[in-house]
Amino acid sequence: QGGRENKMPILISKIFKGLAADQTEALYVGDAILAVNGTDLSEATHDEAVQALKKTGKEVILEVKYMKEISPYFKNSSAGATVSWDPSPAAQQKRSSPLLPPRELRESRSVPLKMCYVSRKCLPTDPEHRYLEVCSADGRVALFLRAKDEATAQSWLGAIQANAAALLPRVKEELRAQLAGAGTVAGRDVKHVGWLTEQVPPGPPPPRAAHAAGGPDPVPLQLPSAGTRNLLAVLTEKELLLYGSLPQSRDALGKPTHSYPLIATRLVHSGPAKGSALYEAERSFALRAGGRLGVQTHLFSLESPRELALWTRLLVDGTHGAAELAQEVSAACTWKGQDCTLTVHIDKGFTISTSEPGLSRTILLQQPFEKLQMSSDDGTKMLYLDFGGPEGEIQLDLHSCPKTIVFIIHSFLSAKVTRLGLLA
Repeated sequence: QGGRENKMPILISKIFKGLAADQTEALYVGDAILAVNGTDLSEATHDEAVQALKKTGKEVILEVKYMKEISPYFKNSSAGATVSWDPSPAAQQKRSSPLLPPRELRESRSVPLKMCYVSRKCLPTDPEHRYLEVCSADGRVALFLRAKDEATAQSWLGAIQANAAALLPRVKEELRAQLAGAGTVAGRDVKHVGWLTEQVPPGPPPPRAAHAAGGPDPVPLQLPSAGTRNLLAVLTEKELLLYGSLPQSRDALGKPTHSYPLIATRLVHSGPAKGSALYEAERSFALRAGGRLGVQTHLFSLESPRELALWTRLLVDGTHGAAELAQEVSAACTWKGQDCTLTVHIDKGFTISTSEPGLSRTILLQQPFEKLQMSSDDGTKMLYLDFGGPEGEIQLDLHSCPKTIVFIIHSFLSAKVTRLGLLA
């Protein structure tokens, strides 16, 4: 198990009874593979490690390292954890994994509950579903805990979530205080804060096994069919901001990993999409965000149906609220060979106008939303609008990806329909 994409070293997850690794007692579950036949695996992805093991031939020389952080979670099970390649000095290279001495057993860890991430969707895979993962808000401490049974694990999950949720109002107030002086995002209220797990579509299926520990031993190196990463989402009245960890300063808050204007973001689906085979699809939602360079699509999953319903409603309402706040947007375009400006207003509809220095604006066309019969685009630069008038289909060259303005038109329309009480 493991790999660079999972922020883990390559780990031995299982030793088969009666085969070479078991007979020699030279390898233990939880050992990290540093190199195979001289090939460095310290920065290898899961697939790269599998390929290196497949190419070894009859003789396999493994360089391994005992990982103190991992071994307790692997004992008597297939386990894994997010660990560093450089554990504490006390854990020097070892060729075996003996029982931990009493002093180490007494060592404790603590994870602040404030905005911590807790989940049961994590490695290691366990047929009895006894594991849960707890990670600190800054991402520096990650623990995998195993309960005695599934019910106990679920009980601990609920208890940790409830106590973390009780601290959420304090987190929002701190973020609002930071937003008040964070430059480009100043003055935007924090509507919600929470963890989202981004799903990455699976690649080609990995080989079933590779060989290690002296030849024919099959060593399963299996991971979930889709990669994931945890992102902290901050929903403001105008934007969805995504961070790798809880921002601790105004500067960090002003530098999100991703920032998407709600007015140009579409909720594609909530729950499993038709034909979806992605990990955790039943508790997932997809977003498409339009930008000058094209459309970005993200698939996120949550821990429970209740959280999915909450985020779905917040995003839909947030998009409508952002549309009402913006009222109108404008974009430069070319129509019939003439440089123009397309203005879309939530109440006044569509206006195509032109202006020259020193002259007043000349309106070339103006139509309300109610007249719009059809809209489409070519995904590259052209926007097509049909108002059913004598001018026929209007073809506008926006000089960049038209999806942003298309998504904004949809947001205005959805907000107007919601005003009429036609949507809950």
